[in-house]
Amino acid sequence: MRILALDTALPAVSACVLDTSGAEPLARETIAMERGHAEALLPLVERVVGSVEGGFGSIERVAVTVGPGSFTGIRIGLACAQAIALARKIEAVGVSTLSALAAPVIMEPFEGVVAAAIDARHGQVYVAAYGPDGRTILTPRRVGAHEALRALGNGPLQLVGSGAPILEAQARGTGVPVHVVSASPAPDIAFVARLGLAAAPADAPVRPLYLKAPDAKPLDRQGAVAAALA
Repeated sequence: MRILALDTALPAVSACVLDTSGAEPLARETIAMERGHAEALLPLVERVVGSVEGGFGSIERVAVTVGPGSFTGIRIGLACAQAIALARKIEAVGVSTLSALAAPVIMEPFEGVVAAAIDARHGQVYVAAYGPDGRTILTPRRVGAHEALRALGNGPLQLVGSGAPILEAQARGTGVPVHVVSASPAPDIAFVARLGLAAAPADAPVRPLYLKAPDAKPLDRQGAVAAALA
């Protein structure tokens, strides 16, 4: 199976094409940005998909990050993924940004708990935690750093994401052993693709995971994307 993965939920616009026959993406591109995701996404997708043999006609599934993250960014990615899936008559699946951030660590042997955390501002984080078998042991939530650390237990904690330094600072003086594996603000798009390939569509809806009430109106870009693919 060949999958197109998209991520616009955090401070980057990313896409890659991954085939089950290979370990590395056939094509990928990431642009770090705080704003301008809507303008950057479609040209980036066209470049990435256009560089692989068969182009859009070879894509059999679309994966997209569903959050948590930026309200606007999440909507842009979801609209694009749904439009491509509709135009190509293929499946679309959603991938949590937290699980995508944690995936590179979970795939290697580690001690304790992997906690993926995203800075949600105002002293809060979006956080989820996973055991050595990949099982979710703390479901995604938006909480204060102190509450997050308390929910994560006695460690050792392997921290990833933009919220990792916040949890590390909170852990100082508590005796909880922590290690910041990566403070990357956005997931590796190749792991979004791998999780998308492994996901069962019924269990991975293309539905936003906001973890707080939205404060902006939805953007509807499906028509423009579908027209570009026609």
